[in-house]
Amino acid sequence: MTDHGVNRIITDISDYIFVSDEPTVSDAIFLPGGSHPEQPEYAAELYHKGYAKWLIPSGGISVKVEKWHGVRSKAEIYDGDYQSDCAFFTDVLLKNGVSADVIVGEDQSGHTRDNAFLSRKAVDEKGIEIRKALIVCKAFHARRCLMLYQMAFPNTAIRVCPVHCYNITKENWYTTEQGIDKVLGELARCGNQFVGDIKRYLQ
Repeated sequence: MTDHGVNRIITDISDYIFVSDEPTVSDAIFLPGGSHPEQPEYAAELYHKGYAKWLIPSGGISVKVEKWHGVRSKAEIYDGDYQSDCAFFTDVLLKNGVSADVIVGEDQSGHTRDNAFLSRKAVDEKGIEIRKALIVCKAFHARRCLMLYQMAFPNTAIRVCPVHCYNITKENWYTTEQGIDKVLGELARCGNQFVGDIKRYLQ
């Protein structure tokens, strides 16, 4: 395959996976589970700038390892005894000046689909209507988060405001083995995790 052909493939994958929108004033900010504080730090920044009223952190422990895997960066600042993604994200939000009464979390999910649908359950139980929302997630996780949250909130206009973790970006992911594994893993999951949903939609 020519360099042109390879470059076209890389560009197409990059454009698909790395969804990125400018933030607009919304009702809520969704925070799919993770262990990097950059996500809730950015969400807190957007909150303080008036972009959203509610913050919705999500996540229990990974279904892969059956325990919380620990803080990935800035552990000297965020040093609590966290037992879930949600507990960690909530502490980061609080330490960054977010009021506890605007945080609506769920700590039972073990993967991205549950992040979305259990967040929907949490806000429904609070009687919160979300017409517009932002998702703050890892950049290479953006497309799958958007797909799943859009399924959980079909009548909500959703924009993705990503953060870069593991130093994996749209511009460099294909230059490292970790970047290739993360991005192509997301590409595969964006297909195989939605087979049943697409079939039901088309029937």
